[in-house]
Formats: sequence, structure tokens, C-alpha cells
Amino acid sequence: MRIDLLTREYPPEVYGGAGVHVEYLARELARLVDLRVHCWGAPRENERVHAYRPWPELTGHAALEAMSVDLAMTAGTAGANLVHSHTWYANLAGHLAKLAHDVPHVATVHSLEPLRPWKREQLGGGYALSSFCEHTALEAADAIIAVSGAMRDDVLACYPTVDPDRIEVVHNGIDTHEYRPDPATAVLERLGIDPVRPSVVFVGRITRQKGLTHLLDAAHRFEPDTQVVLLAGAPDTPELASEVAAKVEALQAARDGVVHVERMLAKPEVIQVLSHATVFVCPSIYEPLGIVNLEAMACEAAVVASAVGGIPEVVEDGATGLLVPYDKADVERFAGDLAERVNELLKDPARAAALGRAGRVRAVERFGWAAIAERTAAIYVSLLGSSAPSGQLDGKARRIALDPD
Repeated sequence: MRIDLLTREYPPEVYGGAGVHVEYLARELARLVDLRVHCWGAPRENERVHAYRPWPELTGHAALEAMSVDLAMTAGTAGANLVHSHTWYANLAGHLAKLAHDVPHVATVHSLEPLRPWKREQLGGGYALSSFCEHTALEAADAIIAVSGAMRDDVLACYPTVDPDRIEVVHNGIDTHEYRPDPATAVLERLGIDPVRPSVVFVGRITRQKGLTHLLDAAHRFEPDTQVVLLAGAPDTPELASEVAAKVEALQAARDGVVHVERMLAKPEVIQVLSHATVFVCPSIYEPLGIVNLEAMACEAAVVASAVGGIPEVVEDGATGLLVPYDKADVERFAGDLAERVNELLKDPARAAALGRAGRVRAVERFGWAAIAERTAAIYVSLLGSSAPSGQLDGKARRIALDPD
């Protein structure tokens, strides 16, 4: 059974949670099926990974660039038994491959365009095109994988014509062998982080979705001796970059120990920073699941996160972290509540450490990638039925398909 994964991001070009998901899912799926990956960017050395670049005539129009890659991907998937797309950047390719090659299309939903209206600020008219790609693909997909129960509810709310029976919930995962506590301090010292002082850490892109501006407002109220570490870059727009820069400068003027790293760090560097965090903060205003919370938990960092989307399915309030309600009509209160919950843990480091340890246990026990790949492969089997060659699919995945409970 040949399965083709369609994605924008794939190593080494990974910048967000969807890319992380595809990276680890592909690694595990390759042990179960005959896998090909189709992605954007420079050619990869692996002969089973096919990379595409946007048509040069469309440079400067992000949505049209994506659609040109989708057309090339569609041609490249000839011979697949099933295609599996991730994010709107590749959903249209999955839909077109379904039509062109008469194969099932599975779409994993990492976010939804109707719930990210701030992207109009980033894409302009391209937002209408990205919404078209997603809408068209999801309504016709043979199966939709939602990365959380909350995401499943969002799909049905945004696209009410989708048959609920076609949506399966398969959570995002974490490699707890890679993401584990690192006691070393060389990275911290190189970045200017004092390993002795308490630290509050944020990791994410500078986008409205991640709520960084709210964290920067809250940080003025953090306990005085606390460092604020921001691993934040790749702003969506110049306007948002300027807004965040101004808030960071204001925070640096008001307190010391504010460290802003604007470049993308290597995974081992991020892991070391997370391992020494007193508190990891995820102030997202929209988050289908939030892999970054799993990464922090696996590194034994206590988490304070907004109670939005799928985050409550990951962070167990009071057991592995603390959740903060978000109300877009009262963002000042959100910032205040965020500061209050962070300070609870800064004032009680023993409790923060206990939450961190419990978080790692939860990450290990509930969110392993091998099990996620098996559940995904079982969905393939359910769609292909007798056409799935038995010699090309792990028997465990077949059993899950026949008896998913």
C-alpha cells in the first residue's frame, strides 16, 4: 500500500507545529506502509521525499504560490493508493489527486482558516484563496483527522455539510526520547539566560494566534527576579513585528532579564531552555492542540496556558499545569489572569517542579508517536478495505482498523 503525504513543511524546513507533526508521523508511518512525502522547498537527499517550488511567475502572491505547488504535487502523486494532506497549503493537492487519480484523500486538520481571521492581515486577498482551498478539500475528503476533540467540533461548526462520521480524532504527539530534561547549561549561558534565576519561557512564531502580545503585557507583573525568555521569530507581518518589538523594548526598559531570541534555534537548544524553565507559558488565542505544550511537558516544565481549543486535552489543569480562560472581549483581564497564574508557580517552585514531573509522565503515557501512526494507518485500511495489500501494512494497524476501541 503506497501512501503519499502532502505537506508544506518537512525537515529541514520546519517552522511550526504542523511541520513537527508531519516529521514524526512520517518517521513512524514509514515502518507501517510504503510511504512517499511531497513537500515544499529545496531537493531532499531521500529519494522518497519529493520537493517542489512555487512557479516563479507567481512570486509574491503566497496563496497562488501554494496553489501552483498543489498542481505539481498532484502530478507527483500518480501511483499512490491514498493521499494524506496537511494544512491548507497541501489540502488542494490532496483534493486534486483524489480527482485525477481516483484515490481516497485523508486530510489532517491542524487549524481552520475561518477561525484565523487575522490572516487577512497577512495574506490580503490570498486569505479568500486559502479558505477556498481548505473548504473545497475538506468537504470532499474521504476522511478528516482532527488533532483534538475541540478541533473536531470546530470542523463541524465551520463546515456543517461535512459528515461527522468522516471525522476521526487522532491527537498530536511527542517524541519523549528526544524531548527530555537536559541538565546542561551551555546553551543558556550562550543565550544570556542565568540558569540560577527563575525563568518564564515562550516558544513560538510571532503571529496573532500565539498571543505573544498578551504575554508581554502580563510580563510586567511577573515576580521581580524572574527572567522572561522569548524564543520568538518569523513575524507574520512587518506591522506585527513592530508591535512586538515595541512591547519587548518597553519590557526590557522596565525589568532586567528579558531575553529575546529572534532566530530559530536547533531542537537540542530549545530542549535545554525548556528543561530549565520554571514556567512555560502558552498564551495562544487559538490552538487546535498545541504541540509546544507537549514539548515543554516532556522536558518537565510546568505549563501555564490559555484554555482554548485542544489545550485542555493536553494540559490537565492543576495536575500538569494551570489553565487561564481567554475572552477576546477582555484581553486586559486575560493578561492579568495570566500573570496571576504564572506568579502562583514562581512563588512556589516546589509545586512548579511537581507539575513539571507530572507533565512528563502524561506526555510519555498518552502522546507517543508510534500509537498515533498506528491509528492513522488504521484509517487508511478502513478506506482501502480489501485493496490494501496485507504484506505492506503492519498487522497491528490492521487490527486497530477492525476494532478501533
